[in-house]
Parts: sequence; structure tokens; C-alpha cells
Amino acid sequence: MPITDNWVPEILYEESDDSDASVLPFIMVPQGKEMPSMLYVFESRDTGEFEPGLEGESVPVVQWDLHQYADMAILKDELSEEAYDNVRAALGLELLETASQKGQKITQKIREKIEL
Repeated sequence: MPITDNWVPEILYEESDDSDASVLPFIMVPQGKEMPSMLYVFESRDTGEFEPGLEGESVPVVQWDLHQYADMAILKDELSEEAYDNVRAALGLELLETASQKGQKITQKIREKIEL
């Protein structure tokens, strides 16, 4: 999937009535746009060190690292099954066949409980 334009996605968290945020973020995709195939996110980490600020105040030193996150659905469609399983393994995920079998068992248990 080629990058067609440079709209900037905003990562949001839904709040519930008790002010707790959902653990899964979402991105509102504008009409006529597509979900980005890759997201870039900076990790900001306090180093525990300090340096003088513009007015001599003590300012924490922060380390910034850029991370890239790819859409697994695109990887699944574009890579061979072996290459896709290698990516999954590198990310600490089970092979697709194993995960699919487990998912089917969970789905079956849910269906059995619903039918009761």
C-alpha cells in the first residue's frame, strides 16, 4: 500500500463514564483517507539526569527514540506465510496457524455458552 498523502493521524483513547481511559487507542480516519500502513511514535524516557534550563533552572534530560509500527494485515497479505511467521516470531507472537487454532477453540467455547 503506497503512501498517498501526508495526513497526520492522531492517536486517541476513549474515556468511560468513570474517567478511565481504554487500553486500546484508536485513530479517527478522515473521510477519503486511508489508515496509515505504518505509524511512527517517539518514545520519551527520563534519563534521571538534569541540565540547566534557559533561566538556570534544573531541567530533566529526556532520551528520545523513534519507533515504527507496521500494519500486520498488510504484512500478512504481502509476505509469504513463512516470512509472516518469522515476523510474528520476532515479535514474540505464536505462529499464525497455532494462534488461529487457539482462536477457533475460544470462539467455539463462547458459542457453546451462548447457546445454553
